[in-house]
Amino acid sequence: MELKEVGLAVGERRVGRLMKINGIKPVRTRRHKVTTDSHHRLGVAANWLDGDFAADAPNRKWAGDITYIWTSEGWLYLAVILDLHSGRVVGWAVSDRMKKDLAIRALDMAVRLRQPPEGCLFHSDRGSQYCSYDYQKKLQAYGLRPSMSGKGNCYDNASVETFFKSLKAELIWRQSWPTRRQAEAAIFQYINGFYNTRRRHSYLGGISPLAFEAKVA
Repeated sequence: MELKEVGLAVGERRVGRLMKINGIKPVRTRRHKVTTDSHHRLGVAANWLDGDFAADAPNRKWAGDITYIWTSEGWLYLAVILDLHSGRVVGWAVSDRMKKDLAIRALDMAVRLRQPPEGCLFHSDRGSQYCSYDYQKKLQAYGLRPSMSGKGNCYDNASVETFFKSLKAELIWRQSWPTRRQAEAAIFQYINGFYNTRRRHSYLGGISPLAFEAKVA
């Protein structure tokens, strides 16, 4: 679609053939690092999302999760929140430690940006960060309805996992990161300068999340 927009009449097969001739290969998924600490006695919410990632309007369904990025200084942890209507990243935060305040900062950012109505569903895994008393208290204060994935089922939060996969294949795995600050700056640029604003999403008809939201507004 990008090539056609600049006037090059090509299809997927031709692009694939040219990639093969020139030795261009896609970035493959790497070994998974478990970041979910579900071995706790904290309260767990029911799975109200139940695998239905479609939302007919903004701020009806949100989903959040945490992933990791390796730097020469050590791990950098990234928490994000997506609006499932458009797939737009509406909140995010980074830290060198995977504590509950990381997830809370991402939530605070999302609420400041979107001002969701009472009853907006917030879906996450069963990690201790999301099950903590402080996080659940925040959800209640913001009027968000908690929902959690089934035990050990990553597919219950597939939308956020897909975002993490795109982030890592399109940015993180393409180079090494000497410092956490460099990685953070690159992630900021990826989310705000590309993923939300320019990246084409097939499930949105080939337009970006911001363009999709403007279209249906």
